[in-house]
Amino acid sequence: MRFLFFALLLFLGQILQAQQDSLPPQKEVDSLKMIVVDSIRTAQKDSTVLDSVSGDAGRLQQFKRKQKQEKKMDSVTIKDYKIVSHHRDTVFLDTTLTIQKEYIYNYIRQDDFELMPFANIGQPYNILGRSFSQESYYPKIGAAAKHANYFEVEDMKYYNVPTPMTELMFKTTLEQGQLLDAMLTFNLSKRFNASIAYKGFRSLGKYRFEQAQAGNFRTTFNYSSQNDRYSLRGHIAAQDLEAQENGGLLNRDQFENDEEGEFEDRFRIDVRYTDANTRILGKRYYLDHKFKFLKGKKDSLNPKPTTLSIGHEFMYETKFYDFTQTSQNDAFGEDPFLVPIEDRARLKTMFNKGTLAFSNKLLGKISGGVGLYNYNYFLNSVVITDEGTIPNKLEGEEIVVNGAYSKTVGPLSLHGDLNYTVSGELTGNSLNVLAKYQINENNTVLGGINLMSRMPDFNYLLYQSEYRNFNWFNANSFEKQQTQNIRFGLDSKKLGFLEAEYSAIDNYTYFASTATQEQIDAGQETAFVQAFQQSNTINHLRVKYTKELRWRKWALANTVLYQEVTQEENVMNLPQLVTRNTLYFSSDVFKKALFLQTGVTFKYFTSYNMNAFNPLLGEFYIQNNEEFGGYPLMDVFINAKVRQTRIYLKAEHLNSIFSEPSYFSAPNYPYRDFVIRFGLVWNFFS
Repeated sequence: MRFLFFALLLFLGQILQAQQDSLPPQKEVDSLKMIVVDSIRTAQKDSTVLDSVSGDAGRLQQFKRKQKQEKKMDSVTIKDYKIVSHHRDTVFLDTTLTIQKEYIYNYIRQDDFELMPFANIGQPYNILGRSFSQESYYPKIGAAAKHANYFEVEDMKYYNVPTPMTELMFKTTLEQGQLLDAMLTFNLSKRFNASIAYKGFRSLGKYRFEQAQAGNFRTTFNYSSQNDRYSLRGHIAAQDLEAQENGGLLNRDQFENDEEGEFEDRFRIDVRYTDANTRILGKRYYLDHKFKFLKGKKDSLNPKPTTLSIGHEFMYETKFYDFTQTSQNDAFGEDPFLVPIEDRARLKTMFNKGTLAFSNKLLGKISGGVGLYNYNYFLNSVVITDEGTIPNKLEGEEIVVNGAYSKTVGPLSLHGDLNYTVSGELTGNSLNVLAKYQINENNTVLGGINLMSRMPDFNYLLYQSEYRNFNWFNANSFEKQQTQNIRFGLDSKKLGFLEAEYSAIDNYTYFASTATQEQIDAGQETAFVQAFQQSNTINHLRVKYTKELRWRKWALANTVLYQEVTQEENVMNLPQLVTRNTLYFSSDVFKKALFLQTGVTFKYFTSYNMNAFNPLLGEFYIQNNEEFGGYPLMDVFINAKVRQTRIYLKAEHLNSIFSEPSYFSAPNYPYRDFVIRFGLVWNFFS
């Protein structure tokens, strides 16, 4: 611990000395100046000599033009480095240090307020909050608990930069491993930008047989022609996520009632098994391009000219989910078909969509198109049981017609999109409508509705395993899950951000165990997990409020989530209240060469019947035998910013030092103990 502290001080000192010697003091506005001092001085000197010696006015003008161009380069700022999302929302690169940056500095690089991580990096996240307004229209392969670090199409980012830019994210993990996310984006021309990124990590973990590792390779490109009639973007992603599975604690007393401290070294605690592994392997190719037949001239009098364009979107993806185990274990069943266990589910999908879009200042933007979705979900072999024959594949195609409309009228913005399945069995329809109204510069209200009808993920419909209990075919008996959702929001600079969402779900699909109490006591609860569908309507209400209070250099950031579920049977279990409060101090130090931010984060959720985890399926399942939660999670952090470098130091779960060991991420899966972790995010330009 002392070595880490002194190493950190030495590292900070070296950075401060290097950056103070080479860079001017940091300004209040976080901008990047591309200073070309030497070339400007040379041009000035040469122009003066020519003016006094030769008097060549033509060459003098040439040097002045060169000087003017170089000064223009000097005006490039951080706002010229643009990041474009899949939905074409554009933001510029942000190198500031804020409390939101602290919240997303984690393994998945997203705010995990509504998630409960497991003990090791790369393991699943339990769900603390649910939202049904942004679900995928097409079913996925399943193993949802193993996809936290999987980059979907919607997660990909595209870039538009004036010069090459690199971002490095580093963070220590838990025992013998590191986390690194590196990205390089560059432009081959003003019209063509590309990026290459790789995220890799390895973490041994504190408990036996819970090592996790992953590699996520992504490359993107985007292009627009000189006259902006043709545009193109695409990406390639290759991802490999691997993890050892130990099934959790074999004897919970070793963790909860260790009065003599015999098991403070968590590696000594007994786990259920030490020979199971899971793996997700995915490859994806994506292309989206369009051509404008009609393109009006854009000027100050006509900022939104009339356009008519045709577009095409293509995606091909293959994905595998493997569960392997060298020997049989009663936690999954007593009489498997074959040993060793080698279960593999595969999904191959191809998507093509053609779109015709018309945009006009008066009418807004209207588009319509047709999509073709081909799928092939298959497993090892056909299974013949006493109950019947279980096929080894689900394949087919979905033909979907779709349309979208968007329009802005003064302070009112409208957007809507519709999908309707003409042919196919997986999907039904979806409707999404969103309206925003800006009352004034400080207040905005929004409202929306979402209707969705589709089949559950493929592993609910068909699954096979060497373990006999995990073989089922529900494609002919399960109905489409239907969701009706309405939401409202108020975004106010003074009052904070308030959002409310109400959902009614029919044919809700879930996993649950049918094990008896005797089987549960024998450690066989996970062996009887099956897919079920609830025929009664489930009503879900969520209200989330976010507000930050400031006083001088102090701030208190608050996030509160309230949820209420109305159901006849307990098939959707969520905590009623989740809260996170961060008290922190921010200030410039060392003559504004360093920006310091330090504070404490307190997170709490009420006790509830927390979902249990099944490693064979890679899914959480419902359990109503015991409650977990009702304990605080307290983190202390010290973060700093030097130019475009953000440095992070955090003491995670500090209160575990003096609290009872009753903190769990899922039944039999403890949350992590106190640990100090260090890392940084570094942007540099060339």
